[in-house]
Amino acid sequence: MTKCKFCDKEHFIEYFENRVEKSIKKYNMLNKDEKILVSVSGGKDGHAAAWVLKKLGYNIELFHINLGIKGFSESSLKAVEELAEKLNVPLHIINLKDITGKTMEDIRGKKCSICGITKRYLMNKFGYEHGFDVIVTGHNLDDEVSFILNNILNWNIRYLGKHEPVLPSHDKFLKKVKIFFEIEEELILKYAEAENIPFTTVKCRFAEKAITLKHREYFNELEKLRPNIKYQFLAGYMKNKHIFKCEEDENFEFRECEICGMTSAGRICSFCRVWKLYKNKNKSNSK
Repeated sequence: MTKCKFCDKEHFIEYFENRVEKSIKKYNMLNKDEKILVSVSGGKDGHAAAWVLKKLGYNIELFHINLGIKGFSESSLKAVEELAEKLNVPLHIINLKDITGKTMEDIRGKKCSICGITKRYLMNKFGYEHGFDVIVTGHNLDDEVSFILNNILNWNIRYLGKHEPVLPSHDKFLKKVKIFFEIEEELILKYAEAENIPFTTVKCRFAEKAITLKHREYFNELEKLRPNIKYQFLAGYMKNKHIFKCEEDENFEFRECEICGMTSAGRICSFCRVWKLYKNKNKSNSK
């Protein structure tokens, strides 16, 4: 009898890495000449992304943001440092408090939304300023279907047309790639455990009420009734995503943020706006 690919560790590792390699080729995600910055938060997904890319021979370095979240950030930093040591690759760490004067503990409002804006901005800014070609994140199939469902429920048409495994570079925005776009979270966890990849299991307490986590629960229940429904849902979206494309304003132009100089849709970018850095600038100018 032929062994199931999940029963033999070596065969499973080979199967997983082949799936990643096929996704990279299918969507023309990366090439070996690019300088790649992998975002690692401490969890299994980003760490597995860095691990498999290193094994496949890509030129990677790691990027981590210390958000200053008690308990979570300390555990995350320890796991990230252990990963960098095992992979023998450069690790770049920045502290949110050094840049904004605050941590995620200090802010009010929708912490998850602000955290997302913050991480996207800081990793892109760092990558741009340090000569990287592309940013890789650990977003997986479960993430993608929950994001798509959330945008359907809220009819965010503009966002519904933009779920892609590869976002091309534009001005100061680097190319962004999701190598696990078609790969289930469950398989990523199995791979991380099979390869003994260091990662933290400590969860951010601010993310406990995130609506996308609820959507993931719905899909997990559906998967029990209709196996492979997550992949089918994503494949259906990719086939029909053109119906969500919005006509861009012909007169619209990106500009440089008046505070930080990074590419922005408005006069002040979302990062400087949510962290109210423009107020700090005005105070400095008034002295």
